[in-house]
Amino acid sequence: MSDPTLVNGQITDAVTQANVKVLGDAPAQALGTLYQVMSQSVGLSMQNAVANQQNMSTIDTAVTTQGVNLIYSMDVAADAVGTSEIFGSASQVKQLVALIAAIQAYQASQIPGKGQP
Repeated sequence: MSDPTLVNGQITDAVTQANVKVLGDAPAQALGTLYQVMSQSVGLSMQNAVANQQNMSTIDTAVTTQGVNLIYSMDVAADAVGTSEIFGSASQVKQLVALIAAIQAYQASQIPGKGQP
């Protein structure tokens, strides 16, 4: 019991015990509040991530559509000129022939008894 005062000792003990209980519960309540705030923050960040993915999907679809439209809108004559430059170039044919000759010469030099004397 507490020291004798004008107030009944049982009343002061009850108030003291209530105050001690509040102080004892404070760390647990603080951690509970912290866990709730953290879980809400993580949930909100996950919602933001999903929203960003959905927005990027929409943008990707728009970019792909624009690219396909650009390809389809190219002039047929430009396609023909580009194709003829790629496949009709004599310099590329000469380079391929030279490359094949170099590969054959290398292979012949690797076989014992052939190639170099």
